[in-house]
Amino acid sequence: MATKGRPKIEIDWDSAERLAVLHCTGEEIAAFLKVSYDTLVRRIKREFKLTFAEWLKRNSAGGKISLRRSQFKAANNGNITMLIWLGKQWLGQSDIPVVNESTEDNKDLDALANLIDSLEVRKPDDA
Repeated sequence: MATKGRPKIEIDWDSAERLAVLHCTGEEIAAFLKVSYDTLVRRIKREFKLTFAEWLKRNSAGGKISLRRSQFKAANNGNITMLIWLGKQWLGQSDIPVVNESTEDNKDLDALANLIDSLEVRKPDDA
């Protein structure tokens, strides 16, 4: 007896997962696998009982780990840009200096303000 419909397309799930790790889009993964995006979504639902978004999130996590490892390696090797960026992202550091009332600059400004206040301002009619 003949089967109805087209034969089932074989999907290379190892390749699909490696592409997800690289944060490829669903359309890019489907194009690489030579299937439509809709077919990819349906097959993920059938094979893994997940939505495409759930499958992609699960499989792309490895890419984030790899990227984070590379960033730490670059920072530990003295990459100043990466050290600054990681400090800003994870340590709350910034380029904006915090004005503190006890700094030497503020003491100088306070002294100048006191000097100005102590000077007599002469009005033109006092001449």
